[in-house]
Amino acid sequence: MSVTSRLPRLPTRREDWRLMGRTARLVLTGPLYAAVAVVAALAGLTLFVLTQNLEPALFALTGDLPLSARLTILQGLYPFLGSIYSLPTAVVLVVLAALIGVDVAMVTYHLREHGLSVQESGSGALGLILGTLGAGCAACGTALLAGLLSLFGATGLVTLLPLEGLEISLLALVVVILSIYWLADGMRGGEINGCPVDV
Repeated sequence: MSVTSRLPRLPTRREDWRLMGRTARLVLTGPLYAAVAVVAALAGLTLFVLTQNLEPALFALTGDLPLSARLTILQGLYPFLGSIYSLPTAVVLVVLAALIGVDVAMVTYHLREHGLSVQESGSGALGLILGTLGAGCAACGTALLAGLLSLFGATGLVTLLPLEGLEISLLALVVVILSIYWLADGMRGGEINGCPVDV
């Protein structure tokens, strides 16, 4: 067995991207799975927003303010509703939240339709966890990266990131896309394979 045959496949061909789109569309046509995707996307976006803006969120939730002021502050923390995020960051966060919603819906479908446990199907779980941790908060992702780099004495490298932490969100976007691809590939033709990466 060659080394290349043991490596996980990556979505490099047009057919791979079509497979992901077709599988996601088929899963999301079910009302239950569409609802799961919307709830997961909103929960993911809320998690991202709250972790990046913890102080204003805590002030809005616990401060002595009228309800309308609290809601205005919380609404302003979301991409495209407030002015906190730059356009590229807002786009990446919204796309990432949407893809996390699709990923959660596909994992739910995969587990329910095939009677699998989370242990048997690690495809979405690993990608979902890594994507959420890395992208949810550029500051948290950068802090995690700094912690890892400090093991190698390279903490100062994080401050040199040209996109101010957006790189972490872009990396998480790749991880979630790979999770979706491996799920779609594992569900192809009735096979129940899942993630090719051994955890």
